[in-house]
Amino acid sequence: MTTCRPIALSDDHVARVAAAEGPLHDPRWRMLEDDDLDLLADRLTRGRPRPIPVFAYGSLIWNPGFAVGARRRATALGWHRSFSISLEHFRGTPDRPGLMLALASGGCCDGLVLDIAPGTETQSLRAILRRELVAHELAANACWIEVETERGREPALTFYADPVGTQLAELTVEEQARRLARAAGAAGSGAEYLLRTVRGLAEHGIHDDYIWTLQQLVAEEIDAAPGKARRGE
Repeated sequence: MTTCRPIALSDDHVARVAAAEGPLHDPRWRMLEDDDLDLLADRLTRGRPRPIPVFAYGSLIWNPGFAVGARRRATALGWHRSFSISLEHFRGTPDRPGLMLALASGGCCDGLVLDIAPGTETQSLRAILRRELVAHELAANACWIEVETERGREPALTFYADPVGTQLAELTVEEQARRLARAAGAAGSGAEYLLRTVRGLAEHGIHDDYIWTLQQLVAEEIDAAPGKARRGE
C-alpha cells in the first residue's frame, strides 16, 4: 500500500472559507430526465461487462451515491487528474469561480473500480448519470477507458476524461490553489471538495503527488489570507 504524505489541509481551513449563494447548475442547461438517463445508460453499457465497472478518481471514491457491489484498486492508463473544469455554479459563482476535477490525457492515475451491485443497474445508473452528466449539454462526458487491476487490464466506465462541452481553465497548480482556496457556491467550497478527495484517496492508500501538492498550496493560501478575505467580505 502506498504511503501518503501528511495532509496539510484541514476542517479548520475549510471552515474559514466563506459560504456563497449561487445556482446549482448552469441555468441554460436542459436537464436530463429519467427517460434520457435510461437511454444514455443503455447506449453506454450495452454489450459491456457485468457487473458494470466504474472507475472512480475523485468524489465517487468518497461519495459514490449508488449501490456498490465490490471495489478494487485500479490504475487508469494514459490519464492523470487535473482540476481543469471551470465552475461558476455548484462549488463556485461568477465572483468566486471554482474548479472541478477531471481526467486529462497522459500519464497514469490510481483510483478505484466500483462495480455496480447486480440487480440495481437501472437505479444506480440513473443516480450516477444524473449526478455526473446532469444535462444534455454534458452527456458526451462518459466513456470507457482501460485500467489495470489485480485481474489485469480491463475496461471501466468513467466521466470527464478530456472533457467536452465545458468551460476549461488552463491554470498552473499555484493558480488552481488560489482559485480553490476562495471558491464556494451552492454545493459548498472548493477547499471542502479537495479535502474530502485527499482524505478519500488516503483512506485507500492512494497517493497522487499533484493532489498532495495542491492541498498543501490551498492550505497555505487560506493561512495567508487576511481575516476579512477569508470570510469573503
